[in-house]
Amino acid sequence: MTDTTFEIAASAARWVVEEGLEYGPAKRRAAKQLGLNGRVALPSNELLEDAVRDYISVFCSETQPLELLALRRLALQWMVRLDEFRPYVGGAVWLGTATKNSDIYLQLFCDDSKSAEIALIDQRVSYVPRTVAGFTGELVEALSVHAFCTELKQEIGVHLMVYDFDDVRGALKPDAKGRTPRGNAVALRRLLGEVVA
Repeated sequence: MTDTTFEIAASAARWVVEEGLEYGPAKRRAAKQLGLNGRVALPSNELLEDAVRDYISVFCSETQPLELLALRRLALQWMVRLDEFRPYVGGAVWLGTATKNSDIYLQLFCDDSKSAEIALIDQRVSYVPRTVAGFTGELVEALSVHAFCTELKQEIGVHLMVYDFDDVRGALKPDAKGRTPRGNAVALRRLLGEVVA
């Protein structure tokens, strides 16, 4: 890795934490801001995550833990609400790098791909359907909602990514650092200290 790669990661980390950008757009914006051409090697997600953790420890160490706690509690509320779809939480909320500017990403594993959408309609929840890249790169349906977080006193984006029931096996494969990249409600409660071992 070059010094440029680390410089891009450090700059992108600020966009991730302060603006809530996703990793890909943050890396591209950082490279552009640094005056680099489109062919420059961008940092890996693992390197950017390390830079995000460094940024948080320097600039947000007093506020981020409470913001993360609030987002994890909100994620758990939605997981309980959508329990029939075997929800897992991933992303920054699961990995511990979320701030008040982060969205919540829940993966739902459904027997019928339309059942989650029908449940939102039945619960009178407004959502925006879209297609996004899933955890293996394939396109999956996502239902995006805005949920008010009382602890943060602001709207938070909650993205419900809809998978087939059988996809759950692949969802639990360890990431490049050997960590489980997402967790179910029991695992999230453990992080919140609500479940002992």
